[in-house]
Amino acid sequence: MTAPGGRGLPGSPAGATEGSLAGLASAAGTAGLERSIARLLIIGSYLSIGLLGIGLGLMLSSSIGPLSGGPALDPGRLVGDIAALRPAGFIWLGLIVVVATPSARVAASLVGYARRGERMMTLVAGLILVVIASSVILALGLEG
Repeated sequence: MTAPGGRGLPGSPAGATEGSLAGLASAAGTAGLERSIARLLIIGSYLSIGLLGIGLGLMLSSSIGPLSGGPALDPGRLVGDIAALRPAGFIWLGLIVVVATPSARVAASLVGYARRGERMMTLVAGLILVVIASSVILALGLEG
């Protein structure tokens, strides 16, 4: 049950060594992380498309033109707007999901890299999140 030359592992496929089994485990972990991230991106895309579509449908049914402008983003009004079926709530929430989905992907990558002990990639993902957060804070500061 060992590979030629006595280097194989007992009970493992012929030619399997500790290094090759660790590589298989790492590849399986990478594939699992990539599947999770792909699922996150798909859900975010469909959710944003659905919200924007509902908002557009409500705009058209209310005879509101897409170029007529609308209310500024007020996070405190989102829940009320959606509960009242106002188009602005759905449009704004859809746009928030569109913008937040890539950031959620980076955050999921950070968690995956940290769990696998990939320090350099964890650092890179963390720095990307810092840049994104800084951009949001700067934009909010310039707006107000």
